Amino acid sequence: MERLLDTYRQTAVQLSGHGKREIGVLKRAFEQVRDDEPSDQYGQGETIRQFEEKMAQVLGKESAVFFPSGTMAQQIALRIWCDETEKNTVAYHPLCHLEIHEQDGLKELHQIEPILVGDENRLMTLEEIQALPDIACLLLELPQREIGGELPTFEELVAIHEHCREKGIHLHLDGARLFESLPYYEKEASEICALFDSVYVSFYKGIGGIAGAILAGPKAFCDTSKVWKRRYGGDLISLYPYIMSADYYYELRKDKMAEYRNEAVRLAARFNELDGVWTTPRIPVTNMFHLHFQGEKEEIGEKIARIQEETGVGITGYLVEKDGHCSTEVSIGDTFERITREQLDRLFRQFR
Repeated sequence: MERLLDTYRQTAVQLSGHGKREIGVLKRAFEQVRDDEPSDQYGQGETIRQFEEKMAQVLGKESAVFFPSGTMAQQIALRIWCDETEKNTVAYHPLCHLEIHEQDGLKELHQIEPILVGDENRLMTLEEIQALPDIACLLLELPQREIGGELPTFEELVAIHEHCREKGIHLHLDGARLFESLPYYEKEASEICALFDSVYVSFYKGIGGIAGAILAGPKAFCDTSKVWKRRYGGDLISLYPYIMSADYYYELRKDKMAEYRNEAVRLAARFNELDGVWTTPRIPVTNMFHLHFQGEKEEIGEKIARIQEETGVGITGYLVEKDGHCSTEVSIGDTFERITREQLDRLFRQFR
């Protein structure tokens, strides 16, 4: 698999993302920033205050707090809701980020016990949520990354919201890719967030900033989250490189999400025409889909590496093997604008 990653890194353009994460990404965000612009310090100052207020308005929430990472923000959000309700149980999907990517941080740091809802290969259902015992908080991820960016309907979200409100369960949104979901719902971010008590969004995924996240909700909730952010060591002396890059790339890309989604739909259709290749979802609902290849990991990896070398187009640098096939993730961004029709045609000819 080392050759697969090497050839991917050497390609001129990639199907996924906004380009290579090079220092120029940060430099471009600062081209129009004055040298004497004051920085934030330990969570204070105009730089951080203005961005937090802006995002609170975008998300339709009373307040918002900038965090250096979503992992920190979400663990803190669930801790606050557990403390408020005096319950130590939350619920989320089996492939939730907190469950599979955070080394049991929620359990080890906070002694919070999660209940896994539904099957890992699909979205959780309203019936499964209604069958939950008394819990502090339910976390929903929009879109569900680990199953290809799937989304529930807006009507399902409303029904889940109403059930949680009736049962006194706080509803938290893992909106790491919230903005990428908006074309599917044909709604503003604030309309989606109105169904949730608290919301997290990321600024380095579809937005393409350096790092950082916003946690938004009621003022009392956000004030408490600031205390926890200090306890976590999240109040760095300055966070302005993350904040300013987040703001710059948010403004640059917030209106491109429908375009990215449409390109993902077209690209997935071409992959689904190939023998032994398919996507989930078959028709993407966001700019993301999972790409599957029938065959052994080493064989498929060698084939993709060769195609990447010959076409200069990056498909992936990794493969995950499961149930007799291997998979990777594709998330369309600005990079796709630099791929020509000729390059794509050549790419798919190599697969045939």
